[in-house]
Amino acid sequence: MANHKEGLKIDNFSFQLGMINCFIEMVACGVKRMAISPPLSEDDYARIQGASEKIVSEFGMSSYLEKSLLITDLQTEDFTKGKWLILYYRDDATLDAYHGLKSKKQQLEKADAYDEAARKGLSREFMRLLSYPDDVIDAKLSQAEPSDPYVLTESREES
Repeated sequence: MANHKEGLKIDNFSFQLGMINCFIEMVACGVKRMAISPPLSEDDYARIQGASEKIVSEFGMSSYLEKSLLITDLQTEDFTKGKWLILYYRDDATLDAYHGLKSKKQQLEKADAYDEAARKGLSREFMRLLSYPDDVIDAKLSQAEPSDPYVLTESREES
């Protein structure tokens, strides 16, 4: 279990599963168009996969395992580098929109046109897909560097 200054003992598996349940419910209730699981190691994914699929099924949602998340100004590249993430969504059009953003980035890079303006534009589109409000998107894009979300537990616990 992870130990923290606050004196809490929270195991990473339960924490991740709670986040996943909450994110799927937000998609199911229409609060978010798409949500993303916490970054998972391959071993963590193997442990959590069945429970994630059960929650997805119970809410009538869909999921997609992403082994290389689109890198934008939402967070640092290191936050998801080498990690697997599960995308949660209601309809295939949402997943298609996500894949379209990945394709757009690849095309911009291939044309040597992925400059700061293109990166910010793609980041804005990605955050909108995640249903971030415009004021939050503006605040994130105005930062000098992307920042990672706060996570209460350590990314990998000792078993």
